[in-house]
Amino acid sequence: MKPKKNANAIAMRKLEKEMKIKRVQRTMWITGACIVVLVILALVLRPSSNDSSDTKVASFAYESLPIIGKPDAPVKIVEFGDYKCPSCQYFSQNFKPLLMKDFVDKGLVSFHYMNYLVISPEGDSNTAALAAQSVFHQNNDEFWKYYHALYDNQKDENLDWATPEYLVELARQEKLAIDYDKLAADIKDKTYQDEVNEHQKIGSENDVQSTPSVFINGKQFVFKDGMNYDDLAKAINDEITLQNAGQEGK
Repeated sequence: MKPKKNANAIAMRKLEKEMKIKRVQRTMWITGACIVVLVILALVLRPSSNDSSDTKVASFAYESLPIIGKPDAPVKIVEFGDYKCPSCQYFSQNFKPLLMKDFVDKGLVSFHYMNYLVISPEGDSNTAALAAQSVFHQNNDEFWKYYHALYDNQKDENLDWATPEYLVELARQEKLAIDYDKLAADIKDKTYQDEVNEHQKIGSENDVQSTPSVFINGKQFVFKDGMNYDDLAKAINDEITLQNAGQEGK
């Protein structure tokens, strides 16, 4: 009888061991399934890059930038652009007029511009930026005429078309109320190179990787499905609502 008792004990221990292994396996499977569900929920429920309260907020010296609109507008937009960039041309011709009509002319938004050179940073993208900065320092209002003239007369991005001579002649053709000799000298002497470099640095520090890049009250707006004005307008309206709510809470 003793051997039979030992056999039963061994069988029981074996059974207990198998059951323990199955419990561990079941626990691991359930834990793994829970982790997968939590990851999926986190991805689905996470706020978008434009809505997150943790979004990085850039600090701009707005008073030192070209401006159109009321300086004390509750929402400030900064465009980083390159005068040789075709997408920036599209933005200037198709988005900016709508921004003016929908927001700037109503006193809701001020619009600012900074240089971020991507096409030919060491070439005529830089030369065009130097010319535009010279115009801005002579006359802020004339800067915006020149801004549109540069984009409207933009040539193939692979050509070196933004020469000092062309940039001065374009200002003359537009009959800008500035000193053309000073413009030519500023381009030649690179009077505002430090400013252009600073714009580039600020853009890089704030994750600008392409042009046009748009910031709304210091928060970078990211186009999700290509350049769509409705998405940008919604983001601006959301920021206006946020600012109005903040004022009411004071």
